[in-house]
Amino acid sequence: MSSDAHSGGELFVIAGPSGSGKTSLIAALLERHSGLALSVSDTTRPPRAGEIDGEHYHFISEDEFRAGVAEGVYLEHASVFGRFYGTRRDRVEAMWKTGRDVLLEIDVQGAEQVRRAHRQTCAIFILPPSLEELEKRLRGRGSDSDDVITRRLGEARREIAVGRRFDWLVPNDRFDDALADLLAVVRAWPRRNSAGQPLIEELLDARGNNSTMKD
Repeated sequence: MSSDAHSGGELFVIAGPSGSGKTSLIAALLERHSGLALSVSDTTRPPRAGEIDGEHYHFISEDEFRAGVAEGVYLEHASVFGRFYGTRRDRVEAMWKTGRDVLLEIDVQGAEQVRRAHRQTCAIFILPPSLEELEKRLRGRGSDSDDVITRRLGEARREIAVGRRFDWLVPNDRFDDALADLLAVVRAWPRRNSAGQPLIEELLDARGNNSTMKD
């Protein structure tokens, strides 16, 4: 799919290391911005306690996922800790057709793929206050072993380095401040110069028409 081959909706990507708080921020963002819809990813990992198929992820088999990759149904896909994740193109396009902008919660691998396919993607990276605080959050979950936490912290360093290439960096030190920053980005992004050119043309055309009528 080319970078401009969609129905006019915006595409927002939010990424960040595990434990950065991006999932909680996204949930709050969606509550406060009715024009934004989350595209639910496919994954081959098993559901965690409390996760609902079709709401948190679409849980599918590895064979199903590999078949989808071969058929080109994914806008982006990535392997994370031995599990596959991917965003289906048709789900994104269906949301655009309803007039909503689309939000993807994906890792940095997928974000890079999406940005190559859609040059107008708004890429937002959620930063933890510090690596020490990130480790504290991961351990506070109580769901991962020491080995997994060590691996996640190593991956976090790599992801944060890639975060330099994102359009926006949002530190999640204080949740309310981070949420306010996210809302500001989402509201401002459609008014960037490259997207706002039609507004300028409309204004100029209207002025020209009015001048003609007065003459």
